[in-house]
Amino acid sequence: METLNGLKRTHYCGDLRETNIDEEVVLMGWVQKKRNLGGLVFVDLRDRSGLCQIIFDTDVNAEAFAKAEKLGSEFVIAVKGKVAERASKNPNMPTGDIEIFATELRLLNKSETPPIYIKDDDNVSEELRLKYRYLDLRKPSMQKTLMLRSRVANIVRNYLSQNNFFEIETPFLIKPTPEGARDYLVPSRVNEGKFYALPQSPQLFKQLLMVSGMDRYFQIVKCFRDEDLRADRQPEFTQIDCEMSFVEQQDVMNIMEKMVQTIFKETLNVDVALPLPVMTYAEAMERYGSDKPDTRFGYELTNISDIVKTCGFSVFANATVDGMSVRGINVKGKSENFSKKQVGKLEDHAKTYKAKGLAWMRIGEGREVTSPIAKFFNEQEMTAILDRMDAQAGDLLLFVADKNTVVFDALGQVRLEVARRLDLLDNSAYNMLWVTEFPVFEEDEETGRMIAKHHPFTSPLDEDIDRLDGDDKASLRAKAYDMVINGYEVGGGSVRIFNADVQQKMFKALGMSQEEAQEKFGFLLDAFKYGTPPLAGMAFGLDRLVMILAGTNNIKDVIAFPKNQSAVCPMTNAPAFAEETQLEELSIKVDIADKE
Repeated sequence: METLNGLKRTHYCGDLRETNIDEEVVLMGWVQKKRNLGGLVFVDLRDRSGLCQIIFDTDVNAEAFAKAEKLGSEFVIAVKGKVAERASKNPNMPTGDIEIFATELRLLNKSETPPIYIKDDDNVSEELRLKYRYLDLRKPSMQKTLMLRSRVANIVRNYLSQNNFFEIETPFLIKPTPEGARDYLVPSRVNEGKFYALPQSPQLFKQLLMVSGMDRYFQIVKCFRDEDLRADRQPEFTQIDCEMSFVEQQDVMNIMEKMVQTIFKETLNVDVALPLPVMTYAEAMERYGSDKPDTRFGYELTNISDIVKTCGFSVFANATVDGMSVRGINVKGKSENFSKKQVGKLEDHAKTYKAKGLAWMRIGEGREVTSPIAKFFNEQEMTAILDRMDAQAGDLLLFVADKNTVVFDALGQVRLEVARRLDLLDNSAYNMLWVTEFPVFEEDEETGRMIAKHHPFTSPLDEDIDRLDGDDKASLRAKAYDMVINGYEVGGGSVRIFNADVQQKMFKALGMSQEEAQEKFGFLLDAFKYGTPPLAGMAFGLDRLVMILAGTNNIKDVIAFPKNQSAVCPMTNAPAFAEETQLEELSIKVDIADKE
């Protein structure tokens, strides 16, 4: 192997163009592929900027040619040579108009045959990609995505700094507090038996920064939540976290949507029209069955409960009492796209979201209805259903009847699945909106008690504050707002409670005694005694935002070293068992129960 020994790179491989012809250059990188044509060896050299063709000619430098003949895939080399116009140009390569005639070659390192191909269309399993992530990251698409992520972070820093935000770090080792998801706990050796928690967000500290008078804060920060994973979730993720003093909801929304507008313009050259549309939570659920509606396509939900409350189909009739409903979507003109078997698969999809079934009607010529449930409706009821659903020949109507929460979730997901199957999800379109007026509380499915929809520091609407002590907690609305892009919640925030009395009311409404509140959040309540300004904030998921910008639907594609769906790193095998001596120092004994 050779060393650089003073040799300096002059250009990146992908940056050379016809303007560089006749220049002497030094390139360094990895061998993508090699072709030996006898007296000539062609090498495609790759670095993070792209590819460049290198020619080793035995008549130019016999020693370099002899070395080039022995090169293999992913060998690391340095090349000195002269830029020339390419005889046979390649319009598919940015550097396809030029090539380098090598005068010197240094072999810096060899490589074994890689277990995965270093190309974008390698079609290898995700688990293998994660195991050899350092090789996977050599792929052009992966490097392009990480560059995009870096670009977004820089745009955010510049934008917020120009708008008088200070970047301030908050602690990673904090007190465990109930904020929703499970905490990752860190045992303390110095304080035996006690634990830190890794932050699910910097929520409490950014509120304290406003109490401290910092006025506008931000950081791009790691957060940690021990929750079940999916394609757009990771146990550790990155937030663009912001907080502002002396502001109201609209002030935060104005400055944050301008930041997103700037990001889209500077990364994709996409113009985002402002202000963004605003939709209340109630409207989003009624129309789309989701608080993060994908508005790139139609198929909105329609409520037919009033029509079917006395019909002969008991599944529908029994679902028209309080808290339940019958709703449907009209897949306009696409009935022929879904066979009976495919409708069955849509029903299976609905059942994964707790629906008991998925009723359907096919609409033929003259609005003739084909459906196993059609016989249960009289002519007046059927006509009313078809009119309400705007049903015409060629339409497919799909219905769910259940508790409202199940109907919204299941039918909203069926709506998305239909769009996926019809290829309606255009990743080059960016439909953005705000969703506002979320419920303050929601019911915990396991315990049945009311919990905070977002977190216990979110302020109710002014007109709802006095009802915190009442029994109708489900109707209380919050000064909360989410930004939604293409069906993804990319950011969420709220106006915070800044009055100690109101905060105590909120804790009480959550079933928390004054003593318990003091134990868990005493430091925040104490701070509220010393003059807290009106404050509000917002946090964006950087990973999810970059995922949308990169045109992928897998958050692992935009994180350098992600975990798999089991929260395991296949590359490092984390998490792992700790050494016995480490556990002894922490006074911890691990007893793993036999799951069999």
